Amino acid sequence: MRFKLLILVSIFSFHSFGQKLNFFDPSPTLSKPRLHLIEIVGGSLYVGSMFGLYELWYKDHPQEKFHLFNDNAEWMQMDKGGHIVVAYYVGGIGINVLNWAGVRRNDAIWYGGMMGFVYNTTFEVMDGFSSEYGFSLGDVGANLLGSAIVIGEQLAWNEQRIKLKFSYHHSPEASLRPDLLGSTLPQNAFKDYNGLSDWVSINVNSFMNRKTVVPNWLNIAAGYGADGMLGARMNPVTHNGKELPKFKRHRQYYISLDIDLSQINTGNKGVNTVLDVLNLVKIMAPALEYNKVTDFLFHPIYF
Repeated sequence: MRFKLLILVSIFSFHSFGQKLNFFDPSPTLSKPRLHLIEIVGGSLYVGSMFGLYELWYKDHPQEKFHLFNDNAEWMQMDKGGHIVVAYYVGGIGINVLNWAGVRRNDAIWYGGMMGFVYNTTFEVMDGFSSEYGFSLGDVGANLLGSAIVIGEQLAWNEQRIKLKFSYHHSPEASLRPDLLGSTLPQNAFKDYNGLSDWVSINVNSFMNRKTVVPNWLNIAAGYGADGMLGARMNPVTHNGKELPKFKRHRQYYISLDIDLSQINTGNKGVNTVLDVLNLVKIMAPALEYNKVTDFLFHPIYF
């Protein structure tokens, strides 16, 4: 009941507040109604995502005493890249929503930017009590790096000129070990590191005079991936009594084009906000790949 009343109060407050200020415009001064809404929505998303992660990742494994685990050599560090990207992305959302609520610039940057670190570190605590995993100091370091990047860019430029993104395509390895790499698309996007790629997407125009022939929304992206992995550290020979194909584990490096959705002005602030949220995903585009197995490889479309 108290939760419903808080929502009603926040909606009523926004209705009154919105008569003078567009809902999507940042507040020029601290807005308590907006802070209340952030607390309600943010808290709900946090609890919901933790529950979803437990169902996806932890429920099938028994709990035990809190312990450390060194996983720095696993998955050719693709998992570390994921931690960096997620901490960066959540931190960027944190900065934007606190700025929207009228929080002072430096406070919004530091407190909002650290939200990604706090969010990801919750997973690490859950890992620490799981018999399958453990609290990883390497993951904590990756979380901190992701937050440091978003905070550093915002302090230096008051914008994110270099965005961290990810992409995913279904890999052949996923169907061979669905127990480990996921049996559904949502599970694959979290667990199948063969199909995941992490990207550094650079808005070239933001480093120039912004009057060049390069469109504001066109980015150059450098990516990292890995393939041929049927296990965290090494590939098993058999699985469930069946012989597995032999894959050569290798790293992949990419150069591609990307679109910075936050630079596309649709004229509708609500649509622009949605595009900004979707900016976590690297857009499909031609890509040049280098790896030690096939050397250079051109992809007409890569995701």
